[in-house]
Amino acid sequence: MKIVSFIPIKLNNQRLPGKNTMSLGGQPVCQYIFNTVSAVTGIDEKYVYCSDESIQAYMPDNIKFLKREKWLDSPETKGLQIIESFLNDVDADIYVLTHATSPFLRPETMQKALERVISGEYDSAFTAQEIKNYCWYQGNPVNYDLTNIVTTQNVEPVYVENGGFFIFTKEVFTKYHRRIGLNPYIAVTDNIESIDLDTREDFEMAQAAVVRLGNK
Repeated sequence: MKIVSFIPIKLNNQRLPGKNTMSLGGQPVCQYIFNTVSAVTGIDEKYVYCSDESIQAYMPDNIKFLKREKWLDSPETKGLQIIESFLNDVDADIYVLTHATSPFLRPETMQKALERVISGEYDSAFTAQEIKNYCWYQGNPVNYDLTNIVTTQNVEPVYVENGGFFIFTKEVFTKYHRRIGLNPYIAVTDNIESIDLDTREDFEMAQAAVVRLGNK
């Protein structure tokens, strides 16, 4: 069984320009996910998938650079197109997709999820934040009864994907053309681990998290 991880990175981000290489806690943002992936065992090959070769200046020796087509950097490009392109370039049985924008993702979270997929118990895995509160969608409650309101401790949780990682078999993507299969394992992440850098506000939150973690 061959297991491959890949980190898609582009350097022309629009909402937060240069976010993947910005300094966070004295090191580039991308360094955090490089450290996380490097600490996970059982992965045969680890890649950064980027159109700009300058990213190699930030990469450790144990992660390979794979150049992708420039058109994949377009704001109109969908994530599934990037995945499909990588799968066409690198063959594997299980893929671990993660992002530089999740700097606080813990190696043990990824390790546990990967082992669940390797075992065959699940066909995929993804990170999500558990919300135990009264949630609504399109004008209706989704996880509680308006006429029989339980305490928030007992309310049915809702899970929100945060893009920390997606682990899936080749069969899941080729058969369903998606990164989550029919029987996924949900890797629950806490507030700090769930931080995803898309905006300036997200980055400011990450800076506060670095201070908090440094004080522990």
